[in-house]
Amino acid sequence: MAKKKKRARAESESQPELDADNVNKPEPQNEVELVHEAKKKKKKKKQNNKADRDEAKLIPTVSIAVPGSIIDNAQSLELATRLACQIARAATIFRIDEVVVFDSKSDSVNDHSVTELNSSDENESGTAFLIRILRYLETPQYLRKALFPRHNSLRFVGMLPPLDAPHHLRKHEWAAFREGVTLKERSPDSGTLVDVGLSKSVVIDQVLEPGTRVTVAMGTNRNLDTDIPRGIVSSSKPMEEAGMYWGYRVRYASNLSSVFKDCPHKGGYDHLIGTSEHGLIIKSSELTIPAFRHLLIAFGGLAGLEECIEEDNNLKGKNVREVFDSYLNTCPHQGSRTIRTEEAILISLQYFHEPISRALQRVEA
Repeated sequence: MAKKKKRARAESESQPELDADNVNKPEPQNEVELVHEAKKKKKKKKQNNKADRDEAKLIPTVSIAVPGSIIDNAQSLELATRLACQIARAATIFRIDEVVVFDSKSDSVNDHSVTELNSSDENESGTAFLIRILRYLETPQYLRKALFPRHNSLRFVGMLPPLDAPHHLRKHEWAAFREGVTLKERSPDSGTLVDVGLSKSVVIDQVLEPGTRVTVAMGTNRNLDTDIPRGIVSSSKPMEEAGMYWGYRVRYASNLSSVFKDCPHKGGYDHLIGTSEHGLIIKSSELTIPAFRHLLIAFGGLAGLEECIEEDNNLKGKNVREVFDSYLNTCPHQGSRTIRTEEAILISLQYFHEPISRALQRVEA
């Protein structure tokens, strides 16, 4: 009898410990509550999966920053145009997503004449000139006449080699996406006509101002005689869906610190690399770039990034290694006393090509 009482007392004492985790979580009283609880868990799991998918869709980007002052050193308009073309071709060859052109003077402010590219034929600054040529070359040939009025700075662009990027499609080529420009003529079905470089304009299901550049999802129907409306998508869609490089964007920054501060991506650039002959020497095969979402590689002008930092009131007095996560010499033991910026860009992008590829593999994993 005493043994039974002891066992009963032991069971009653252990009962609260068994239920301690469930004090604030009363069990469902009936079948309806059970179903409701299961639905809540399912909904939460679905939301988590959606967040994971959205995170996975985020395509890592690589940007380069270049001072507009390098144009001021060119001896003629023709040479300046060729210099800009070298940068455009390097950016395209190595699939750069964004080219930031910055002013390197301490008194620079956000200049709307630079960002909007004034159409007057007056001599423009090196920064405005470089932005104009970069944007012109990135634009498919069949859109240039509509998007770029005649301008003195464009006088020598006809002699430049084409970028031949994937979105620079020929008239006979069909692709899932095409760049286009909206026209003044309206579609009978209240849509907007878009010139996409084919024998006939296509209709989109939105009403937009004429002269607007858009990315059009062409779909699988190749019959241009039908008035089936096509859809407009983000310019990042070809990369997200088909892995197609779709050109670079060009952004203006009033100084070096604005390159970082005005980053268009949420959270900014998560890894900054500076290049200089005074940087650390590491073999490309031994360089490890951490997994990134948005990488920026910065180049200096005639006097290097050190001068750009010194002339920026927001960075003045800072050590270059405080500004950049990595500060590297991508061309050690150079034979020439100087390496021009357009040369440094090509050399450096080749140097970073494999380390970036390895970093992207870690992101995908």
